[in-house]
Amino acid sequence: MVWVRLGLVAFVLVWLFDLAGARFYVPIWAAFLVALGLELHYFFGARRVRPRIRERDEGEELLLVRDGDEEFWIPYAGESPDKVEELVAEARAQAEADETVETDVPAEQRTLRPLLVGLGVIAALAGIVWIAGPRGWDGLHDDEKAKATALFSAEASRIVGRPVEIRCDESRRIVGAVQHSDGIAEVGGDLAYLTPDRCHDLYRQAFGGGGPFSQTARAIAVLAHESWHLRGERDEGTTECFGLQSGVALARRLGASDDTARRMMRQQLAENALRAQGGVEYLVPPECRDGGELDLDPGSSRFP
Repeated sequence: MVWVRLGLVAFVLVWLFDLAGARFYVPIWAAFLVALGLELHYFFGARRVRPRIRERDEGEELLLVRDGDEEFWIPYAGESPDKVEELVAEARAQAEADETVETDVPAEQRTLRPLLVGLGVIAALAGIVWIAGPRGWDGLHDDEKAKATALFSAEASRIVGRPVEIRCDESRRIVGAVQHSDGIAEVGGDLAYLTPDRCHDLYRQAFGGGGPFSQTARAIAVLAHESWHLRGERDEGTTECFGLQSGVALARRLGASDDTARRMMRQQLAENALRAQGGVEYLVPPECRDGGELDLDPGSSRFP
């Protein structure tokens, strides 16, 4: 079992550093499940016992007798069948009364200690993976990231009306240099950056069944906001207003129901005043309302 535990340690290190694409080919939970199974198999296998066989005297022959599922070695020197039955009965009684048994492994390995040590090793390694392992956007494989950013770019292009590209700022040196720290885009350009956290929120919504409501809503609003900058809108308040309206359809395309999509963007509109305290330019103007000058769908009474 020592080699099994060392092998588990080695695999965890390989997985943490993603050597040879280990994260893509082997889920970390599978290794821990196998290790747990081996520990339990070793522990319960070691506790299987067999009756102690008495050492025979010199010149004495032993006879193996099967009695149901049990086997007994009894001394035999040509006894009659009746005598053999008596000897079997004595052997059975002795086996039931004899609490001293031998096992296939040393006595110290028949205790709970080896199992507890093994479980401790598994728990410690799981803790290391939890603390030091990649999370969020950084924990995704390159293929998953590429698939996600292609989708984000396609959705942004749909809002802009021409091909544009969305990237996730994994270096964390681009987004945050301006006031709007969730994303950045060149007005009228063809490239925008989102923070890895927002990219992961969008990824979970599109591919993972969704995440926390507020975080998902904010990520959708940010993607739509930066898309309107790429479309050419410069004013931050107007861009936010347009983004929240476009965010309803965007959320639906990413898997949300119509009701959920509208609740998401209405929440973002309600929270706009709070976020605008850090920069009044992000406050949506009074015209951002149903039937207002910034209403993109004046024929509908639902806003956003």
